Order: sequence, then C-alpha cells, then structure tokens
Amino acid sequence: MPIGSLTGDDKSDRTGSINAPATAAHASAVPVRSDLPAEADLAIARATAIDILSRGGKDASAPWENPKTGARGTVTPVASAYNQGGFVCRDFLASYLRDGAESWLQGEACRMHHGRWEVRNLKPWKRS
Repeated sequence: MPIGSLTGDDKSDRTGSINAPATAAHASAVPVRSDLPAEADLAIARATAIDILSRGGKDASAPWENPKTGARGTVTPVASAYNQGGFVCRDFLASYLRDGAESWLQGEACRMHHGRWEVRNLKPWKRS
C-alpha cells in the first residue's frame, strides 16, 4: 500500500465514476429541433412575408436572404385572403435553402390592429 494513501496525499489510487459535464447533461435535457431553421433566418423570412403581404400583390413571390448564415429562399402567398377572428389573414409558403439542403415552411399572417400584418405562425410544411 502506498504511503500517500495513508496520509491522504496520494490521489492516483482513487477510482469512481466520472460525472458528465453540466453542459452535456443540460443539453440532453433540452431537445434540439433540427427540423427548424435558425431563428435569425426565420426572422428574415417573417419580415419578407410581412413586406409582400403589405404591398398587396397577388400571385407574387419575394426573395429573402440572410448573408450571415448563407440561408435564402422565397416567400409566396397562397390561396385567397380569409377572415379569422375579425382579421384578414393569408397563408404563405417559404422556401428555405441552406448548406445545399432545401425545405419548406408554411405560415399564416393576419392584418392586425392599425392595418399592420403580423405572422401568427411559421412551421415546417407538412405535405399531405
């Protein structure tokens, strides 16, 4: 038996389990949604949807791009306007291109108080 173990100075003999770092434990507790674009990209797509709907153009698409992430796409209003809860609303599709991969988002925007458009939801498009 090493002398250090009697005095508590020798730490080389210790055994035991190793705890995972706190960050790894936290990361496993919070699921990461890989099917959603980065929030910065979503913000630009939302702003583009608001812009194109504010202009009132029919059957028009507008491009969007985030130079910081390299993501880009287009926003296209689909179908006719409809009334929901006293507000005029429109659905739209947004393409999302990043790192060579393409996906689609579906959204809904409504003309809220003071006539300003607001994106009420934007999520991955579920093809039926």
